Amino acid sequence: MFSSSILLQILACALYSNWWPMLTALMYVLIPMPCLFFGGGSSQFLTSREGGGWINAAKFLTGASAVGSIAIPAILRHAHLIQTGAMIIEFTSFFILLCTVLCFHRVSLEDDW
Repeated sequence: MFSSSILLQILACALYSNWWPMLTALMYVLIPMPCLFFGGGSSQFLTSREGGGWINAAKFLTGASAVGSIAIPAILRHAHLIQTGAMIIEFTSFFILLCTVLCFHRVSLEDDW
């Protein structure tokens, strides 16, 4: 699933001969960084209500990065830098990546594995 998400990311750029949509790949890199720096590499803190200043900062930065992944293609389309088809492919890529992360998170919560 992850590979197909990255493939769609590249296709959104290559099919329309415009590499502006690749900016969302930067957000894909930034999304896990707060978990790595403030959460000790675990995503368990994202679903808990506990936490101090650093944990809350990590939750905010993760949410801001996720919203940025959706906002960048919409802003680029509004500025007429990309076409509508590229924006739809970018949204599909984000949806597949989100499903991949949710499946991974669910599997990592189960002790049977």
